Amino acid sequence: MRPRNTENHHLPPRMYQRSRKRKSGQVWTAYYYRDLLGKDIPLGKDLDKARIKWAELEAKEKPLDLRTMKGVFDRYIRDIIPKKAARTQKDNMAEIKQLRPMFDSAPIDSITPATIAGYRDARTAKVRANREIATLSHVFNMAREWGLTEKENPCQGVRKNKEVPRDYYANDVVWDSVYKKAAQELKDAMDLAYLTGQRPADVLVMRKDDVEGGYLMVQQNKTHKKLRIQVIAGGSANTLGKLIAQITERNTGHVSNYLIVSRHGKRMTATMLRKRWDMAREKARLAAVEIGDELLAVKIGGFQFRDIRPKAASEISDVGEASLLLGHTKGDITERVYRRVGAIAKPSK
Repeated sequence: MRPRNTENHHLPPRMYQRSRKRKSGQVWTAYYYRDLLGKDIPLGKDLDKARIKWAELEAKEKPLDLRTMKGVFDRYIRDIIPKKAARTQKDNMAEIKQLRPMFDSAPIDSITPATIAGYRDARTAKVRANREIATLSHVFNMAREWGLTEKENPCQGVRKNKEVPRDYYANDVVWDSVYKKAAQELKDAMDLAYLTGQRPADVLVMRKDDVEGGYLMVQQNKTHKKLRIQVIAGGSANTLGKLIAQITERNTGHVSNYLIVSRHGKRMTATMLRKRWDMAREKARLAAVEIGDELLAVKIGGFQFRDIRPKAASEISDVGEASLLLGHTKGDITERVYRRVGAIAKPSK
């Protein structure tokens, strides 16, 4: 019989746990199986793996919650997602929510590449389906690490839906139209995004004290890539250096060290930025409608803040320099996804 202890009541028969508090304050826990002869067999420190070993010792099937995808999803949400960036956590939760209706009750070993392909073809949101399958693939890889399956990842080799990169380019007319209608803090955010070529989320967390030794220090939230963007050229401030100086001077009366703040001195959030952006863009669109330029109005209506990053990449003549500024390790990504203007060519005569 296993030791009589309330902490073992949630465990299968003959299985028990031992817990000890270490000097560091952390609690060490391991699981054991006590056979009919009273011998203790170690099952390890991972509860799910311990339950699988228990099932083998008892000559029983794995516990149902470890055989179906529902249990795998639950553990992935509990152990893996919290370690990811906030935006990735939100995306993964949405992707798993979409996957659950089809996969929750399915035994993990019953899922085949044909099952994955069937899910792909049934989804009307083709791009989202690709993201969901990518998350599902990682779930399977973790399940293999956890010992919940020995099968190959069924997502491997399954064809993804074709994706067409966004091809919107905001020319200077569109830029100026929105810029003129923007609040000062939005103008600062637009200028900072354009000159640094960074994503909106990275622009919003830039601070005055990120400027060190003639560089603006940037760590990209998505890739964790570190960049040093020059703010001094030839011994004096360059365009970015002058912009940061102007923003800093405007923010003198505010306590916050963030560069992009509201007129009340509060750090600009993504929601606040979006609200100001939508307002300025709509004013610019209506102004174009008033002068009868419907084509410009449509172009303005399609302009998103995230299009500033590819605008910056497109307007740097050297693709290598553009790739470096954007933090890409491969220049073909910059060329294929972010360069949205054609190559310069001379006329035939």
